[in-house]
Amino acid sequence: MSLRQVTATSIGTALLLLTAPATDAFADPRIPRLPGETVTVDPTGRLAADGTVTLSGTYRCSGGAGPVFVSSSVRQSSAVVRHGIGGTRAVCDGAEHRWQNSGRTTSKLEPGAAHVEATVMELDTRSGLPLPKFHAIGRQDVTLVRA
Repeated sequence: MSLRQVTATSIGTALLLLTAPATDAFADPRIPRLPGETVTVDPTGRLAADGTVTLSGTYRCSGGAGPVFVSSSVRQSSAVVRHGIGGTRAVCDGAEHRWQNSGRTTSKLEPGAAHVEATVMELDTRSGLPLPKFHAIGRQDVTLVRA
C-alpha cells in the first residue's frame, strides 16, 4: 500500500469517527484535555429550502502541530443517526474564532428541535500516520429555522 493510500485511508477513518454516534471522550479522566480549549454551538441553525443545513459557533485551541478541523453533526428527535455537516479548517493559536459548517443530509431534516455536536480534531502526524487528536467536543440542543 502506498503512502498516499495509507494517508487517504487514515484521514477517511478519522472523519468517519467524527460522524459516529457520540461518546463523551472527555468524561474519561484518562484522556487528556488542555485547559482553555473549547468549542461552542450557536443555539440556532439554518435550514435552506434545498435541505442545506448551516451550523455555527466558536472554538479556541492551541498548539496544533498537524491540520486541525472543526466538524459538526446533527440529529433530530430520538433518531440514532447523526448527519455530518461539513468541516472547517481551524487555527490553533489560543484565540477564540468563529466556525461555520454547511452541508446536506441523506434524509430530510425539518425546522424545529435538533441536537448538534461539534468537535475540534487535529490530524497528528508525529508518528508518520495522521491520527486523530481531540482538542474539544461541544454539544448543544438547537433550533433549526428556515433560512
